[in-house]
Amino acid sequence: MSVIPRMSHGILSLAINTKEDLYKAYMPYIVNGGLFIPTPRTYQLGEEVFMLLTLMEEGDKIPVTGKVVWVTPRAAQGGRIPGIGIQLSQEDSTLVRKIETYLTGALNSGRRTDTM
Repeated sequence: MSVIPRMSHGILSLAINTKEDLYKAYMPYIVNGGLFIPTPRTYQLGEEVFMLLTLMEEGDKIPVTGKVVWVTPRAAQGGRIPGIGIQLSQEDSTLVRKIETYLTGALNSGRRTDTM
């Protein structure tokens, strides 16, 4: 899988290199959209996080601030990847439109994601 989370001084980094990885990470059912970030670190619901996102062929890292709205703990049932889902803010609407453009035709496919 090419989704690569890293912790660096409290800042999460997420590199999404393929449309399939983006589909698995995107949470369209969250108000303002959301992203799942694989991480073994423990977070609490409601916690604010800062992330640098590398999105497919985009050249620059995109700074994203979000609130934790989903937690998949280590040793979760079904072999789920541990991590957090963050709710994007209204200020990230350009990012959400970009993500949904990449995922045109795939959002309603019903395939398994990292959260559902």
